[in-house]
This record gives sequence, structure tokens and C-alpha cells, in this order.
Amino acid sequence: MLRLQWLSSSLLPSFNPELLPESLSNGRLCSLNSFRPLLTLKPSPKCQYSWNTQQQQQQSPFEPGSQTDSFSSQTRARAAAALPPRFFVGHSIYKGKAALTVEPRPPEFTPLDSGAFKISREGFVLLQFAPAAGVRQYDWSRKQVFSLSVTELGSLVALGPRESCEFFHDPYKGKSDEGKVRKILKVEPLPDGSGHFFNLSVQNKLINVDESIYIPITKAEYTVLVEAFKFVLPHLMGWHTIANTITRPEDSIRVNNANPRYGGDFEWNR
Repeated sequence: MLRLQWLSSSLLPSFNPELLPESLSNGRLCSLNSFRPLLTLKPSPKCQYSWNTQQQQQQSPFEPGSQTDSFSSQTRARAAAALPPRFFVGHSIYKGKAALTVEPRPPEFTPLDSGAFKISREGFVLLQFAPAAGVRQYDWSRKQVFSLSVTELGSLVALGPRESCEFFHDPYKGKSDEGKVRKILKVEPLPDGSGHFFNLSVQNKLINVDESIYIPITKAEYTVLVEAFKFVLPHLMGWHTIANTITRPEDSIRVNNANPRYGGDFEWNR
């Protein structure tokens, strides 16, 4: 069942993971939840399909000062066990000069008057590059991030062993600070054909940062990334949610009877 989490409408339009401060984006794993609906007490016009079962907005019944604060530890343990399980997903590649983590982020949905939901923002894959600070040590305080859209993921999936691609991002595009932050991700084949280089260059005039982080990715490592991208793409587009309708034919019949031009039936019946 689809899991939905209501978010403040004042936050969603301006949300950009590439603009988050380090203190808010240091997590190296994202979470994948079970598909159960979750609604806050005060829903807003927008909602987000969440992969984190614990991102609930209502107050926990076990917060200090509540009436249930005196519950025994056994009672708390039983209540915690009743919560939905949490799943953390992500993939990391560690090399001598840098580390790379890859994390999927879910799409966002907007509720309609009919009670259905329409996707308002596709999901993406967040890349985090951290330079090495020593042997098997990495400085995550200096990390740089780059968000891959579904189309950019398609470019990486279709990339041949001798092909290269380049993506340019300006997190402030269309805003007053446009042009002050430039991010360029280049994916180029290794000279010996054994994989690809991932090279992220960031120029941030706001905080006087000019840094380039690169990491070699072997054929095997790139294959793992490509297969993960293929698997997650329908989820980032929200297309997996249609499975609930497909597996319940009675719902499809009821909707089609209410609206004869629903979906593609009108096309096939012409």
C-alpha cells in the first residue's frame, strides 16, 4: 500500500537538496519504508511519498512531559516493536582519493479533490562526493552533492564503455543568486577501458569554494550502479503506484464506469 507523508506547503516549493547546509545533509543513507499510509494531523496541499517510516510529524507519546512518560520500559519496548520497520538503503564506493555514496530520494505527490494523488515532483538520486583525509578516511564535512534527475539517470544507463557525458547544474537558476554556484559532473571512460571517471567540479562564489573531486569507477562498480538505476527509475517516477490499481480490477471497473474517458480506454474504443 502506498505510504504518504504530509509536508508543509511553505517548504516544498523551495526545497533543493543541493542547497541544504552540511548539518542537514550529512546522512550517508536514505530510508525505505513499508507501504502504509501516514497522514499528519494538519495536512497541507502537498504530500510526499516517503521511504522513512519514522518521519512522523505528530508528537511521540513518549516525549518527556507527556502523561505516558511514566510508562515502564517494558511498555515502551512493546510500543516500539509495534512501529513499522525501518529500512536504510544506499550504496557507497571507496577509493584512495575519494568516496562516493548513492542514495535514492522519493517523489512527491499532490492530493486531488477526487481523493486521488498526482505526482508533483519526480524523485532523484543524490550523489555525495567526499575527498580523502587519510588512509581509509574521508572528510565528509567537505563533501559536495549532485542530484541526478530521471533523464540524467537514463543518460548514465545508456552510456557505452567508450562514451562520456556531462551534466551542468545551477541550484539558484531563476533566482537572484543565479550563476554564483556552478556544478559540473563529468563521466568519462578510463584510458584503459576498465571503467569510468566520475569528476564533480563545484564553484561556489557565495562561500568562496572551488573544488574538484574525482573517483574512478570500475566496470563492475558501474554495472551495479546501472542496475540500481534501472530498478529505481519507475519508483522515482511514481509509476510503481499504479500496481495497486492493476492488481485490483474491481477498482478499475468502478473508475471506468464513473468516467468512460478515463485512462487509455477512450483511445482503444474509438
